[in-house]
Formats: sequence, structure tokens, C-alpha cells
Amino acid sequence: MTAKRLFALASQSAASILPLRVVRAERGADDASRWTVEWVLTGQDVRCLEVDPLNPEVVYAGTQGQGVFRSADGGWRWQPAGLPGVIVKALAASPHQPGVVYAGTKSPPLIYRTWDGGLHWEELCGFRRVRGRWWWRSPAEPPFTAYVLALAISPGNPNIVLAGVELGAVVRSADGGETWSNHRRGAGRDCHQLLFHPRQSTWAYQAHGGGPAVSRDAGLTWQQPRAGLPVRYCINVAVDAEQPERWYAVVAPMLKAYSANAQARLVRSTGGAWEKLGGGLPDTFDRLPLLAGDPVTPGHLYLASGHGVVWHSADGGDTWQQLPINLGDVWFRLIVS
Repeated sequence: MTAKRLFALASQSAASILPLRVVRAERGADDASRWTVEWVLTGQDVRCLEVDPLNPEVVYAGTQGQGVFRSADGGWRWQPAGLPGVIVKALAASPHQPGVVYAGTKSPPLIYRTWDGGLHWEELCGFRRVRGRWWWRSPAEPPFTAYVLALAISPGNPNIVLAGVELGAVVRSADGGETWSNHRRGAGRDCHQLLFHPRQSTWAYQAHGGGPAVSRDAGLTWQQPRAGLPVRYCINVAVDAEQPERWYAVVAPMLKAYSANAQARLVRSTGGAWEKLGGGLPDTFDRLPLLAGDPVTPGHLYLASGHGVVWHSADGGDTWQQLPINLGDVWFRLIVS
């Protein structure tokens, strides 16, 4: 087991999803079986998290109307980091240059960039010129205006950035966000998550309302493999740190996904048909679980149920061991650092 910390967004009350808080779990340095769980940044309604890939002690949080917050000590203490008054729904920190972070917003859906860790931000105005913006509409949050829910920076080229809008488009920039393509062919428009493979930078992955999708040309074109997929609605994907063709998805029936009977499942593809995973996991989950791969160690995955129970796999998802922690009522995104 190599992960030092887990972060998730969770509710402190089972009666209500919102507001979302940051929950932080840390493994003991001398005892791998001992974990501590703490609520941090509790005074904010947090909508997204990002751990700096160049420095895991630096963590960014986007909030509902209070902009960005930054921690320099692994998530313990936080300071405002710009964009006050803005709803920030997505963050991506550069794996190439310290302090470079992209932020995606709601009302309206825009993208900003900072070069200095949040001291100064600039809007990337080219995003306003993406074709078809006028019909972007979110099905999830009143007043149903669209928002940027996913951002990803290529680990092989600092200029390649992907952005996903719920519900709208997946677009691509090849010049660091100055200009953007129109919707990429084959990608799902109801975008929930985007990520690049940490080592094979031509591979990118998407979770969307129509299923999981994959790109082998750094987001230019996408395919949606469906063989063996039991249901299509996909909220979360993860990938093995070494093998880009080995990737994972959390899927559920669309009309049940956010109910108390989500019937969610974890599936894996190794280049062929999808297969359902078990090996110590429940047969199905009554609330959507959250999945994250260890970005450094091949074969290592973490999964948190909607009720906060956490499992770890060290063999690519074949078998799972429950960890002695609970993250509370987890609703959105699990991060391994």
C-alpha cells in the first residue's frame, strides 16, 4: 500500500447532500494499518479538489461562490487563492510548471488560469468562442446553466488541455488555453470527468452520461467501448499507473444513479470487453461509489462507497481489502496522493 493520503468531498449530514466538505484521511508513517480521518476547510461549500502533481503538499479547492482556496501543508490549513465570488467547479494543476492551475466555472461556464498558485488569475477568453455554447444546459443543478466540470492537462505536453462541460461538450486546446476546438468527435457531451494517463500521455479517459470513453490521440478523437458494459451511465473512471489499456469505470442505470438504490457497479477493461469486478466488494452499491487509481504505483486502486467505506486493491482490482476508516457520506471525487 503506497498512498499516503486520500481526499474526498462529503456531506457531514446524511439528510442533505449540500454543502460539501473536504474529508482527509492519512495513513500512519510507522503503521500502515493506522489511518486518521479529519474534516478540513469546513467553513466552505467545496465543489472540486486538486492535488498538485509536482508537490503533494499543495492542494487546491474550488468553492460555491468563494473562489479558490489553497493549502501548502497537505490540506490542514487553507488560504484564499483568488477568484472571489466565483463558483469554481473544476481545477487542474500543471504537471510541468509549479503554480500553473486552470479553473473551470459556473454561471457562466468559463476557464481561468493562474501562473503563480492563485495570486493572479486571467480569463482564457478563447473559451467563449467555442461553437454551440448557446445550447449548453446542465441537467443537474438549478437554474440549469452549464458549467465546466472537468479539466485535464497532458503530462506530455503542457499546451494540451481538455475541458468538459456538463451538459455541453468536450473541447481541446493545443496552445495552453488560448484557443479551443469545438466538441471532439466521439466524446460524450454530458461530461463528468476527464483524465490523462500519467505516463502514456496520448491516452485520455472520460466518464459521461452515456458511458466511459477513451482517446488514444491526446483527446483529438474518442471511442466509447460498450462490449460487456452492463449499464451505461458513468460517473467516474480510473486507470492503471503503468498499463493505459487497463482502466476502470463506475457505472449505474441512469434513472437510478442518484437514488438510494443506485445499483452501481465497478467494471474493468483490459483492452477488450468490460468485466464486473468483485473480489471482496459488494455485488452492487446502493449509492454511487468513488474510484481513484494510485498515479504512481501500478495495480493500486481505492474505492469509497457512498457511505464512506473504503477498499484498497493492490492487484489491479482482482481482490479488495476494506480499510479501517470511514469518510462519511461521500458524494463527489476521490483523490489519492
